[in-house]
Amino acid sequence: MRRTLATGLLATLTFIPAFACAATIDASLIPDGTYVVKVEKIEDPQHATVLMDNGAETTLTATGSADFSKIRANITIKVSVIKGKVPVFAVQ
Repeated sequence: MRRTLATGLLATLTFIPAFACAATIDASLIPDGTYVVKVEKIEDPQHATVLMDNGAETTLTATGSADFSKIRANITIKVSVIKGKVPVFAVQ
């Protein structure tokens, strides 16, 4: 019994970091600032799913004159996030 429990615990602890890297966060929880992100998917001209430097994934919403339709997946962009929205970004 102890051996099975220890083996199960070890297997669980081995997979925890893999799940932590794939965490999806709400864009409104991102502190205001400028970030370099990798574009994973363009959902529509106003929404892009990106991977942040810390491994977190989020869907950003363009606002104002910003438009994600001119970029593609697998590129790096620099975004300014204000209250969870992206008013401006630049392709790196």
